[in-house]
Amino acid sequence: MAEQKPRRTPLAAAADLLAEVTRAAGGAIAMAEVPFLSQLNLRLDPAGPAAEAVGKELGLALPTEAGTSACSGDISVLWLGPDEWLVVGPAGAAEQLTAQLRSAVGAEPASVVDVSAQRTTLLLSGPRVRDVLAHGCSLDLHPSRFPAGRCAQTMLAHAPVILLPLPANEYWVLVRASFARYLVDWLFDATLEYR
Repeated sequence: MAEQKPRRTPLAAAADLLAEVTRAAGGAIAMAEVPFLSQLNLRLDPAGPAAEAVGKELGLALPTEAGTSACSGDISVLWLGPDEWLVVGPAGAAEQLTAQLRSAVGAEPASVVDVSAQRTTLLLSGPRVRDVLAHGCSLDLHPSRFPAGRCAQTMLAHAPVILLPLPANEYWVLVRASFARYLVDWLFDATLEYR
């Protein structure tokens, strides 16, 4: 039987770099990977019975306004399109969450796909986090325009990401695994003025 290697995050080799940025920035910005979050792509009719059933199962109504998100406990649901959402949950919960959503959907036309391995998540925080993100993102990230409860699929330094503002001047940056190291290197350069 083949020996199984321990699971590694897309940014395992960049852990020292993330820690260095956080240390050197002196509190202006902190960066950390939030590894192995469960991420499910959900597609269904937002006006159909499956949407209501999924909402009851998750304890929240699916967001139906463009660029919004909803949160209940450790589950976040991000609007990606008129009939598409990203359901984000804690690490290791993908199988259980998939089963819950598929059960809630029942025989209704819908799709629930585990895409957890597709992306990793960076947590960026600190008083200069918006300034750093603004170097590579064209969105207006001011809290009056992009507060917690919003989300956006956008480009950050030419890398496709999903941005999710959190309370207390924090952001989740969900980035495809293949772009993760590039984005961390770019963020390292973008924080030079705060170190």
